[in-house]
Amino acid sequence: MTATTLDRNTALIVVDLQKGIVRQAMAHPTNTVVAKAAELAASFRHHALPVVLVNVAGRAPGRIEQGPVSTERPPDWAELVAELGAHATDYRITKRSWGAFTETGLLDFLRARAVTQVVIGGIATSIGVETTARQAYELGFNVTLACDAMTDFRIESHDHSVQRLFPRLGETATVAEILALLAQRDR
Repeated sequence: MTATTLDRNTALIVVDLQKGIVRQAMAHPTNTVVAKAAELAASFRHHALPVVLVNVAGRAPGRIEQGPVSTERPPDWAELVAELGAHATDYRITKRSWGAFTETGLLDFLRARAVTQVVIGGIATSIGVETTARQAYELGFNVTLACDAMTDFRIESHDHSVQRLFPRLGETATVAEILALLAQRDR
C-alpha cells in the first residue's frame, strides 16, 4: 500500500459510518474504523479540503436473490456516528443505492470545487466503498482508498476488494500515509 501524492483539490468521502451499520458485526472493529475516518476528516478540515459524509437510507428498487430486505429500522439507524465530528462545512448526502454518486448531487458538488482526487473510506468495503470508488474512477477522479478506515461484513470480501480491485481503481494507503501526505502541505 502506498499513496504517491494528493492533488491540490482532494476531497474525503466517508461512506455509511452511521449508527445502524456500525452496530453490526464486521470483519474489523468498527470503533477503530470510525476513529481513523474521524482522524482523516479532522485533517481534511484543517487543510480546508472538502469532507463528504454519506449515509444510506434505503435501497435501489429491483428484485434481488436474497429476497425482501426489512425496511423496519430503529429511528436513529441512518444517523451518522457522533465520533465523526460532523461540521457545518461538511457536505452531507443520503444515498439510496450502493454508490455515493448515484442521484445525490455529489458529482456537481465536487466539480464546483474543482476536485480532481477523492480519498474514500467507510463501510462496507465491497459494497458502498467499492461502488463509490468505481464510480469516482469512471468519472475521471484520481482515487485513494484509506484501507484501514474501512471494513466489511466478511474478511474475505474486504480482502478481495483491497487486494484485487482497489489497485485497479486507484492507490491504496493507510490513514497514516494519507495524513503524512496532507502534512506535506504545511511545509
